[in-house]
Amino acid sequence: MAKESPRQRRITGRVMHEFKHGELKSGRGGKAGKVKNRRQAIAIALEEAGASKYESGRRNRRNLRRTEGKEAKGRTAQQEREGKSHVGASGERESTRAMGGRNARKTTAHGRHAATARARKADGHTKQELYARARQRGVEGRSKMTKRQLENALGMR
Repeated sequence: MAKESPRQRRITGRVMHEFKHGELKSGRGGKAGKVKNRRQAIAIALEEAGASKYESGRRNRRNLRRTEGKEAKGRTAQQEREGKSHVGASGERESTRAMGGRNARKTTAHGRHAATARARKADGHTKQELYARARQRGVEGRSKMTKRQLENALGMR
């Protein structure tokens, strides 16, 4: 087996940290329960890091890419526990009350209603509604317009 890269060592360390704290889960989506065997934890760590000697090079690269995506989106047990629910992931899992808490993946009904009310304000139309009207009328440059510009282009102001 080739020497691990620093990135792979970091991933292996994180997975072993999760094991030590009882957060490492096995099976698809962690549904098989907590990992209690150190050897199994090591096997999972090497597989996530893409450094397993039992996998092909192609499979190892795929596993490493998948793990990096998981870390970028804040979906590791360690990041969820520490409240780092989005590490540089734009448009992914916000940590606001409207999103339904720390690790929410979908907005709550209350959050959706609040966002719609904020978008409507006093004039009664959302930007999406204005954009749809502009598309029907064939207004040029509509994709780059702000809500105010859309209103002006449609003659609503």
